[in-house]
Amino acid sequence: MGVIKKLPLYILALLLLVFTGFPFLFMVSTSFKTQSDFFEKPFSLFSSFDIRNYSSVFEMGISKYFFNSLIVSVVAVAVVMFIAALASYPLSRMNFKFNKPLFLLFISGMMLPIHATLIPIFKLSESMGIYDTLWALIGPYIAFSLPISIFILTQFMQEIPKSLEDAAKIDGCTPFGIFRRVILPILTPALMTVLIYNFIHLWNEFIFALVLISSPENRTIPLGLQDFYGEFSVNIPGLMSALTLFSLPILIVYFFSQEKVVKGLAGGSVKG
Repeated sequence: MGVIKKLPLYILALLLLVFTGFPFLFMVSTSFKTQSDFFEKPFSLFSSFDIRNYSSVFEMGISKYFFNSLIVSVVAVAVVMFIAALASYPLSRMNFKFNKPLFLLFISGMMLPIHATLIPIFKLSESMGIYDTLWALIGPYIAFSLPISIFILTQFMQEIPKSLEDAAKIDGCTPFGIFRRVILPILTPALMTVLIYNFIHLWNEFIFALVLISSPENRTIPLGLQDFYGEFSVNIPGLMSALTLFSLPILIVYFFSQEKVVKGLAGGSVKG
């Protein structure tokens, strides 16, 4: 009887799976087709199996775009997580005069249209001598990822019981010791949320990379995919093979981070 009641939910879940899973299967399937196979049967799944598209991706030297995106995304996300965690702790756990104004100042960055800053950031990167380098991307990526990260971590920290800090103080913990031994283990789910959100966003970012990068050797993945566009045609199977390869890091990060989030939610409050 219970299965019958849940049948509409199962049907809905199946429809959502088909709706969200088909584009991914289409991308992977098309990556194994030749140009002629694609034009003959564009929507057929796994009708052919040709790995030459993947070998051509590496022959084009597109792996350098992969490492550029990896360096930029990893460095920016690591710095954002570090700064956001340190900033969120006093904003959420300490009472001082400018607590609320500082918090509002941080989250006001979420309301700033980031594309409106393209020209000033372009001029700034030129004046600093970092234009057309990966550092020109890392700085803006960190700055625009901090507001939402601080907001997420601050809201999460406010839900942590004060009694845990009081117990740590009785044991002789300093404020930094409380942050490191009590707050950080409990903060794991929120930190993983910040990691997933920012990594996916920065991995796919295009506009700033287009404006701040000009040389081919410093291109990130979104810019590098332009190599598959010819003057009069597009190598769609080759493009799909590159997209398949470049989507793997996101899937890996999400897979392992999701597991840590579940463990953090289940056992975070008894750590420390």
